Amino acid sequence: MVTIKVVKFGGSSLADAVQFRKVSEIILSEDSRRYVVPSAPGKRFSGDTKVTDMLYSCYALAENGEMTDEAFDAIRERYDSIISELGVNISLNNEYEEIKKQFLSGCGKDYAASRGEYLNGKILAAYIGYDFVDAAEVIFFDTDGKLDEEKSFNAIRKAAKKHERMVIPGFYGSNFDGKVKTFSRGGSDITGSIIAGALDVAVYENWTDVSGFLMADPRIIDNPRSIDYITYHELRELSYMGATVLHEDAIFPVRRAGIPINIKNTNAPQDAGTMIVAEAPARASKRVITGIAGKKEFAVITIEKDMMNQELGFGRRVLEVLEKHGVSFEHLPSGIDTMSVVVAESMIKNNINDIINDLGKAVNPDNIHVETGMALIAVVGRGMIATRGTASRIFSAIGKEGINIRMIDQGSSELNIIIGVQNIDFAKTMRAIYGEFVKEAE
Repeated sequence: MVTIKVVKFGGSSLADAVQFRKVSEIILSEDSRRYVVPSAPGKRFSGDTKVTDMLYSCYALAENGEMTDEAFDAIRERYDSIISELGVNISLNNEYEEIKKQFLSGCGKDYAASRGEYLNGKILAAYIGYDFVDAAEVIFFDTDGKLDEEKSFNAIRKAAKKHERMVIPGFYGSNFDGKVKTFSRGGSDITGSIIAGALDVAVYENWTDVSGFLMADPRIIDNPRSIDYITYHELRELSYMGATVLHEDAIFPVRRAGIPINIKNTNAPQDAGTMIVAEAPARASKRVITGIAGKKEFAVITIEKDMMNQELGFGRRVLEVLEKHGVSFEHLPSGIDTMSVVVAESMIKNNINDIINDLGKAVNPDNIHVETGMALIAVVGRGMIATRGTASRIFSAIGKEGINIRMIDQGSSELNIIIGVQNIDFAKTMRAIYGEFVKEAE
């Protein structure tokens, strides 16, 4: 019995004809790769423009009555150059004219942006000999703008019975009113996950320009090690803290179905990549930590009051004040007589005085202190649960570099430890932690 896979290719994987040929070889090298989800063409080189951005710009001109033939022809030329170099027997002239017509009639930004995937899907399907199925015919949103999973799953399954091999563009579907609606940027990941979940396939392959996840940001750590296996839970923790290989919303449809995701490199298909699974197998890496990720520009609001732990509803009143001002919190590291709330600095920069005044009225604190310019770094790993002394090693490594730790927060699952340091110490802290724990694997 053939193992069936859904395969998604990102914009860098389909940026030009050279990349199309690589993608074709990958798809056709395995009979299992039956369902393909393409993104719009990405950048071909540094300084190039993604087709999605070209479409947004062109539509903005159309909205202002300023769209020129030259502006649209730049988009047309991107696709026609791919068609010409591949020698594929397809013309998109009718599609171009329809898109221009829709732009001029005020079709909406979602429709405009979605045409990048739509046109790329048309070319890819013709090139590899697969059937093209418009995502608007199988992906549906409800009146709240959320995925209508039942309707979408039924439509996908029906399409799969009719088409043994399909190319379904990523990033968009049909809104409840029949108009095209897109997911957020990176939404092709979500489309692939939905199709994989609907068809209950064996594996969802997500092809990009890196060979899986890296243990840390390569812009900070030189040649970080790759991750062989990562659990869904670990991925969520790292994605939340800034790791960006996979759109985090793409996890849920396959997680519920227990379908593993394999992150692969289009430019190095022989590499194993990273497997995202519910539970890592016994043969997986024995490293204590799986990865390190972080973000900067946080603020900490610290509220001090004697015996606050005995004051019923204290925490609720604090959070109600933040809710009133439209501020969501990131973490709540607290003590007996102190409560700290970590928030994104951007959310309070224009109204911090009003927030402090309202907190004073709500909880009558002894003192309120606000510290800005903080970075949060998450050290994540399933191995931390069964390994003694992990926290001590983290703090020791940071201390050796003379870095002052401003906050410590460990989740109840013991899967992660979050460290707060000043923005200026962000990269230095990342390197210290990485250096401490990678030594064990060398």
